[in-house]
Formats: sequence, C-alpha cells, structure tokens
Amino acid sequence: MTYMTTAPDAVEILNCLPCSAILLAKDHQILAANDLYRELCGFSDQRRRRRCYEVSHHNTVPCDLAGEACPLKESLKTGENSRVLHIHHTPRGQEYVNVELWPVKDRNTGEVEYFIEQICPRDVAATVSAPDRMVGRSKPFQEMLGLVERVERSTTSVLLLGESGIGKEMVAQTVHRLSDRRDEPFVPVECTGLPDTLFEGELFCYVKGDFTGASANKTGLVSAAENGTLFLDEIGDIPMADQVKLLRLLETRRY
Repeated sequence: MTYMTTAPDAVEILNCLPCSAILLAKDHQILAANDLYRELCGFSDQRRRRRCYEVSHHNTVPCDLAGEACPLKESLKTGENSRVLHIHHTPRGQEYVNVELWPVKDRNTGEVEYFIEQICPRDVAATVSAPDRMVGRSKPFQEMLGLVERVERSTTSVLLLGESGIGKEMVAQTVHRLSDRRDEPFVPVECTGLPDTLFEGELFCYVKGDFTGASANKTGLVSAAENGTLFLDEIGDIPMADQVKLLRLLETRRY
C-alpha cells in the first residue's frame, strides 16, 4: 500500500522507479512524469493537462471504451494494484508494454487520491512484421501474450492448445526466449514424424545394437534439451504405450 500527503511526494517516487512512470489523477490526467516516460512516449509538459490514453494510445476515450482493458478503472474498482499488457505509441512506433498501476492513498483518510503507473517495454511480440517474433495486435492475441508472460520465468510444463498451423511452436519459442533458459537449447520434436518403434529411442536415447539399424550410441532428444526447452509438437499423436513414460518425465523430470 502506498500513502502520501501531497502530489510532490509521489514525484520523488517516480524518479526512483526503473521504468517509465507517471502520476495520474482519477480522471486519467497526467499530473507528473519521470524522464524515462518523456523519452518513451515523446511526452512534454504543456499548459493543457493531457490524459494517459491520449499520449499512450492516441485515443480520445479511455482504454476500456476503445476495446482494451483499463488498469486505472480496475484499480479504482478494487482499490488494489492492477497490471495489463498494452500496445503504446512511442517515437519508435507501436510497441508492447507492461502497464502496472498502484493506487496512492491519503495517509490520513485512506482514500485513493492518485495512481502511479509504471510502463516497461516488453519484447514479447511485435505489432508489425519482425524477424523471429510473433506479430499481432488483437485482443485475443494480447490475452494469449499475457499467459505467456505468466509462465516465462517458470520451469513448469506448459500445454499449448490450438489448431495445426496456428503457430504453437512460435509461442513455445517465445516462452523459451523470455525465460532464464534462453541461452540453452530449444529442441522441437515433431511427434507425428516418429514411428512407434523408434519413438522411445529417439526421445530418451539408445545404444548400439538395441535394434536393427542402431549402429552407434545416440543421445536422446530429452538429453539434448537439458537445462533448455523441449517442445513436443502434436503430442496427441504419441503412441499410448509411450505416453506413460512421457507422463513420468513430465511429472518427475526423470527418465
């Protein structure tokens, strides 16, 4: 919880934050901004108070009236912090950013007086064509990116659902790129391309003489992805007999 007596108290806080930040009134007016915000949004002080959605989105109405979630409205309703992934206009073009909003309450009354909004650029996707990046800007696409951000720092197993060809591997690559495993291998496995008789050996390993054609020891794909990310594409096509072994791998991280 953040308390203050006057707006200048919050200005000092803005200058200490690591990302772009602004002080907002309850009607979306920008009361103060740190230098990083001025640089990110090309913002300059004017006699006419500007509202956050005018600067960040070039909109004439708040985000919730323009098809996006409004963190200020959410925080005003709950009295708690709020967070959302947005597309903002910057001098470099439109970029994805994380928007975090904190209510600032009067020390004496406990009533919400202002909001501190922090905006951090995120290289999670692009709004126009870009090498090795997912591209999109629709609301469902942004909701999906929000889920990607929730798991990017996790080591848990992730299930990606979607029709064939929709781009599940690109989502998996994005999770890998944003994770602490980014410098380790990303190993994709096309499950439909492995015959039943070879699936276990290819996934886990085999040694010379295990079966006809095994002329040398082979490191399995699981070992190749150690400390990195193993992406199993079309996992529903894995033979039933091998699904038990795969389940053990997912549950215990051992094989």
